[in-house]
Amino acid sequence: MVSSPPRSIRIGSRKSQLALVQTHWVQAELQQRFADRKFEVHTMSTQGDKILDVALAKIGDKGLFTKELEIGMLQGEIDFAVHSLKDLPTRLPEGLMLGCVTEREDPADALVVHARHQDKQIDTLPEGAVVGTSSLRRLAQLQHHYPHLAFKDIRGNLNTRLQKLDAGEFDAIILAVAGLRRLGMAERIHQVLPPEVSLHAVGQGALGIECRAEDSEILELLKALEHQPTAYRCYAERSFLRELEGGCQVPIGVNTTIEGNTLTLTGMVASLDGQQMVKDSISGAATEAEALGIQLAHNLRQQGATEILEAIFTEIQRGS
Repeated sequence: MVSSPPRSIRIGSRKSQLALVQTHWVQAELQQRFADRKFEVHTMSTQGDKILDVALAKIGDKGLFTKELEIGMLQGEIDFAVHSLKDLPTRLPEGLMLGCVTEREDPADALVVHARHQDKQIDTLPEGAVVGTSSLRRLAQLQHHYPHLAFKDIRGNLNTRLQKLDAGEFDAIILAVAGLRRLGMAERIHQVLPPEVSLHAVGQGALGIECRAEDSEILELLKALEHQPTAYRCYAERSFLRELEGGCQVPIGVNTTIEGNTLTLTGMVASLDGQQMVKDSISGAATEAEALGIQLAHNLRQQGATEILEAIFTEIQRGS
C-alpha cells in the first residue's frame, strides 16, 4: 500500500506588501527545514486593511488586523497565520494560541524626513514642523519631549505614507525601523529614535505566528522558527500590556533587553497629550518573563497609570 503524501500546510496572511514579505519569509524558512512538506500562502483582507480614512484609535483595534485570519483558522481554512506581533491582541480567541515568536528585527521607531530637512534630527526640526504618525504611543511621547512640533495623523500602508511625505504633506514621519528594513528601504531611515525619546510598541519588530491550540502537528513545525530570547522579551511586554488592559492604540511603550539570564523590562504609560507620563523598569530571570510584565504593570498603576488610562478610555469613548 502506497502512503499518501503529507498534506499541504496553509499559511494565512494579510494582503499588504509588508505582511506578504514577512509571510513569504516564514514560508521559505519552513520549506528549507521541512523539504518534504508543501507550504502554501493564502491571503485575506482584514478590517484594518479596508478602513484607511479613520484614525485607528476611533475604530477600536481589538483584532483589527487579525480577526479574519483567526476565523479562517477556527474554520479550518488555514493552518496558521503570520502577524506583526505588535498587531496581535494580548488576549486571543478560545482555541487559538501564539505558537511561535521569531527572531526580532530592531524594534525601535525611525524618523524619516522630507528632503528639505536632511540636515535635521528629531530634536533640531524647526518649530511647527509637521510630523506624521498614526500611533498614539508615538504621539504622546514625542509631544512630551517636543511640544514645539506639530503632529498630524497619517494612515495607509508604508509606501502610501512615504509618498505623502515626499509630496510635502509632512516635514517628517515616524515609522518602525523593522518594516523599512524588511521592505528593503533601510536607506529611508534618517534617525533611529533612542528609547529615551520613544519606547517602542509591545512586540514591535517580531513576528508572531498564531495557530490552533490543539494542533500538535503545526506546533511541532513552528518550533523550528522560535527564537527564545525574543520570545521571553515579547512575553514580558505582552503580559505588561495585558495587565494594563491597553490595546496598541493606547500610549503604552516598552523596551526590553536580555543579558545572560537577566531580562530588563522598561514600561511607560502616558496621557494622550504627553503631559502626564509614568515610567519604570524591572529586572529578573528571563524564564519569569510574564511575571515580570505583570509586576511592572502593578508598579506603574501605583504610580498613577490607572488614572491616566481611565482618562484616555473616557476620552476615546467620547470621541467615537
